[in-house]
Amino acid sequence: MIDRLIEKIKSTNAPIVVGLDPMLKFVPEHILQKAFREYGETPEGAAEAVWQYNKGIVDAIYDLIPAVKPQIAMYEQFGIPGMEVFQRTVAYCKEKGLVVIGDVKRGDIGSTSEAYAAAHLGKVRVGSKICSGFDEDFATVNPYLGSDGVRPFLKVCDEEKKGIFVLVKTSNPSSGEFQDRLVDGRPLYELVGEKVAEWGKECMGTGSYSRVGAVVGATYPEQGRILRRIMPETFILVPGYGAQGGKGADLVHFFNEDGLGAIVNSSRGIIAAYRQEQYARFGEQGYADAARAAVEAMREDIAAALDRR
Repeated sequence: MIDRLIEKIKSTNAPIVVGLDPMLKFVPEHILQKAFREYGETPEGAAEAVWQYNKGIVDAIYDLIPAVKPQIAMYEQFGIPGMEVFQRTVAYCKEKGLVVIGDVKRGDIGSTSEAYAAAHLGKVRVGSKICSGFDEDFATVNPYLGSDGVRPFLKVCDEEKKGIFVLVKTSNPSSGEFQDRLVDGRPLYELVGEKVAEWGKECMGTGSYSRVGAVVGATYPEQGRILRRIMPETFILVPGYGAQGGKGADLVHFFNEDGLGAIVNSSRGIIAAYRQEQYARFGEQGYADAARAAVEAMREDIAAALDRR
């Protein structure tokens, strides 16, 4: 799947993943009210609104980007109806030819980790049948429990030719409370990066990149430079662009000399673009067109930064 992601990045000329992280406050009023009339102000109504919102955005941008990243918590908060919409969203995006990165941040050990890996990337036996769960192409993984928590995902990645992105240096302000702590004189995120590179050598794609990627926030460009050197064969998922403060100029060190090696995430900067001043002309009714315009602007920003390096 890493090879397909790279092909899609090349064909769209957009190393961009759009985070489908719907919050009800982002959903335009006309979509909300229609869903509430049909299902009431219930989890079912909220889930229907999220589904219609997602579908509108995906229909507007699928030809511009290689991948999407639905954040499972935004669906899980609505219980079973929300999880059904998560699954529908994954399936719909795949129908549109998009690579789907499930932002699930799973991390446990033993049979629990095996079950998480099967749920999101693999298959599960039900009687005489073999079934898929959510069937994303990639999943995000928390490495805090060590290799015991990651190896079940590596096994499934090999079997299904899928991939993972391991949290290494996250974009949030308090990430340094643990990730920057010195261990034998070096920050912990460097040691995690080395482990990611080690796991990756066991799980290579057909080209020069591994199926084991890393999450490194755009808000920490200097750490990105260091980690790019530590993990030369690792694809980096870069959150923190736009709404969290990251800009195209911050991103150049995340990429390799081949112009590949990174994919940059923007979530509310795209899906709620109509709420921003520069896209206010689209209005609520044009929320999907605003998302498309924001993707185009992001693509130009990143391309210009890479051209200048």
